[in-house]
Amino acid sequence: MKNKVVFIMFSAVFLLAACKRTETKTVETQTENEAPEKFTVDSIKVNDSMKINEKLSVNYASKMLVFPTLKNKALLDSIYYDKTGITDYSKQGLQTFLDRDKNDFYESVKADSKEWISDIQNPQTWEAGSFMKLISQTDDFLQIEYLHTSYEGGAHGNYSFDVRVFDLKNNKKLDLKDITTMPKARLEDLLMKNLNKISSGTTDSEGAVKNSDMLLVDVIPANKDFYFDDKNLYFHYSPYEIAAFAAGDIIIQVSWKELDGTINPEFKKRLKIN
Repeated sequence: MKNKVVFIMFSAVFLLAACKRTETKTVETQTENEAPEKFTVDSIKVNDSMKINEKLSVNYASKMLVFPTLKNKALLDSIYYDKTGITDYSKQGLQTFLDRDKNDFYESVKADSKEWISDIQNPQTWEAGSFMKLISQTDDFLQIEYLHTSYEGGAHGNYSFDVRVFDLKNNKKLDLKDITTMPKARLEDLLMKNLNKISSGTTDSEGAVKNSDMLLVDVIPANKDFYFDDKNLYFHYSPYEIAAFAAGDIIIQVSWKELDGTINPEFKKRLKIN
């Protein structure tokens, strides 16, 4: 009888342990098979104006992209690099930041205008704008264009572009060295050679004006504002960066074929460059 009781107790313990092992295995299997969260993009906008006095009004406009599925703080810090003071990258957090940024802009113009408002002869509207645009999101590369605009009197407003590429696989901003090892001088030669391949759209009384006709530099540097597609690497230059303001912003393309032999193997594989 005693042996029978021991056997029953041993069997119960064995079954309990087996159940626990089965439960644990099931949980682990569910975790391994859990589908990754789908990449999504949202946006928020602000477009508002205020009359400072009879001579001066101000307009504030901004569009920010929102990435609900991105959680890496260092990556998000890099994406919103030009927006100091953001602590919450949710849609509501970014909206709160924009509202505060708008009010700070209004207050700064109010304070500054007290000194020089008498110099304004005619009513003016000053502007500050900041706009994010999604270029593409493929092969775990997120490419974003940033446009900054302003007008504070004078003959015309000003604008500039920044372009950034983010490696979502490794949670970092992509640098040019991650794409190509081509020597600086060779790449500069290619940029000069390809300067007129994409028209600026500028015209005068004689017709279309070439980018090279308005160049302000002897050497075109490979700047940090680049992006790419399946055919080319593109470099984006803001007004005055390499050419006169009348040329507008200039984009110069360099084909993957021209970069052949210098493309980073991992990058080449991910982008499926032949």
